[in-house]
This record gives sequence, structure tokens and C-alpha cells, in this order.
Amino acid sequence: MDYEGILLGMGNPLLDISAVVDQEFLDKYDIKLNNAILAEEKHLPMYDEMASKYNVEYIAGGATQNSIRVAQWMLQIPGATAYMGSIGKDKYGEEMKKNAQQAGVKVHYHEDESPTGTCGVCVVGGERSLVANLSAANCYKTDHLKRPENWALVEKAKYYYIAGFFLTVSPESIMLVAEHAAAKNKVFMMNLSAPFICEFFKDVQEKVFPYMDYVFGNETEARTFSKVHGWETENVEEIALKISQLPKASGTHKRITVITQGADPVVVAEDGKVKLFPVILLPKEKLVDTNGAGDAFVGGFLSQLVLEKPIEDCVRAGCYAANVIIQRSGCTYPEKPDF
Repeated sequence: MDYEGILLGMGNPLLDISAVVDQEFLDKYDIKLNNAILAEEKHLPMYDEMASKYNVEYIAGGATQNSIRVAQWMLQIPGATAYMGSIGKDKYGEEMKKNAQQAGVKVHYHEDESPTGTCGVCVVGGERSLVANLSAANCYKTDHLKRPENWALVEKAKYYYIAGFFLTVSPESIMLVAEHAAAKNKVFMMNLSAPFICEFFKDVQEKVFPYMDYVFGNETEARTFSKVHGWETENVEEIALKISQLPKASGTHKRITVITQGADPVVVAEDGKVKLFPVILLPKEKLVDTNGAGDAFVGGFLSQLVLEKPIEDCVRAGCYAANVIIQRSGCTYPEKPDF
């Protein structure tokens, strides 16, 4: 089997600026734990304040890029994964390229005049809040995707994964890939990613939804999705089932919904049925931070999916990868997986 470039991701490559902060800092900038937002004017001073007041780490991030890197790490098959997004021509951008190359991911970045995007990761008690300043990441356009050397990655791949965050940047690019996947009977997957995506980017999300063969998300995002769609249920199993039964563009693959719930079981809805898979519990003292946990879960899941393993194995791999990542700072991992 030829695994070269089998999995392609597209998204916002961001450099995580991560620090353990305090409640006072969260309150000052009006940020909530376990949330992810786009930076507004009032958030812009926080990056420098973090760097001057706290012990800051700079870690290559971006939700989709994290998932692709983790999938590549789990697979240990050279060249199996590829990724596209937009970075700046600066030291952060160089850092990002170096990191992707070390991870073994084939990256085709658009290089923009704006600075490389950053994401403030504020950690309190092991839980994280994300504030993304997209900058260059916001400048991705279809003309980059349509270039022959980039579209070749789309042609080569059989599985596509795009975090919901990319809906705010280039829904046109997402549609091109989604339509290609449907036409060629390939597998197209997205993530709900954040409550604000489900609320404020509902229209673009709805346009792409029929193309999604797999939908990932966590319990908070699932409940927001339910609320926005007037489903009047907070029951995650019920919501996962409803998501899996929304209309589909192509009948080739039935939609499967995968919802994580932190330490609670993973909910998988397919074929009108729901299955629950327990996660590996981690003693609180071993938790470093949850930054990248959801991304890592998806990465682990995808690593087995592209090998055509059954869904139980995909979930088990997702749980393994997430468990590794929450014991480390950001979305980082040891040299080899022990899966």
C-alpha cells in the first residue's frame, strides 16, 4: 500500500505562546478556561505581558497542524502526511517550517508579508484558554491551493482533515477540497473546534457540513452546536447522533460523529447507534496542561483510520495520543510512540 501523502490537513499554522498564568490575568483580559477565541483589540497587549510576567514557552501549534503532526508521529511512515496554511516571512515562520520538517510532515506554506500568527495559551490548574492572533494565517487564499504543486497534494491524498477554525479564513479553499473528496469518494473530515465557530460562523459551517464524513468535537462544542440549531438537548449522545444524521452530499460514506468529553468516555455515533469508549484516566498530579489534547486525540485517531483499522482502534489511538500530550507542555511528544 502506498501511504505517501495519504493524509492532508489545511489550517491556521500558529506559534503557541504558552504560560502558566493566574486567575487575575484571565479576568483582566476577559478570557475563560477551556475556551478558544480570536484576539480582539483588547487582547493584543497580553502577548507581551505574558512574555514579561510569566515563564513563556514557544511551541509550534495550530489545531490542524497539531493533529497532522501527531498522526505523522503515530504512523512512523515517512511522508505519509502533508499540510497547507499561511505563515509569515519571519523567525516564527522559520521556526514553524523547521518544526514541521522535524515532525516529518510535508508542508506547503503560503508565505505572506504579515507576521506569522500566534496563539496565547493561558494555563491555570492544567486547563487552558486560547486566544489566537491569526495575522498571516488569515491570508490563505484559493490561488495558493490551486497552484499545480499544491493541488497535487490534494490529488494524492485519500483523507482530508480541516479544523473548524479554518472556516474563518478560507471557506472557498475548504469547499474545493470537500467537493474533490465527494467526487472521488475520498474521506473528508472536520472539527467543530470552538463554540464561537458554531455560533458566529454557522452559515459557512452549514455549507460545508454535507461534505463531512467524520465530525470531531468536544462536549462544549457539541452542546453549543445543539443550541444554535434549536435542538433543545444538552445530551451529548443525542447530539452526536443528530449530527451524524444531518444531510450528506455523497452517499459513499455514512457520517460518523466523534465527541470527546475530557476524562469522560468518548462518544461515537454512526448508523443510528451510539457507542461509548472510556479514556485512559490520568492522576491529576501528572497533568501538565490540556493544550493540544483534542488535536492529539484527532491525530491518533487519523493515524489508524488511514491504515483502515476499525473504529475501536482509532479511538484507542486517539486516547493514547491525548494521554501523552497532556503530560507535556503544548502539543509535543517523545521521539517514538509506545502504542
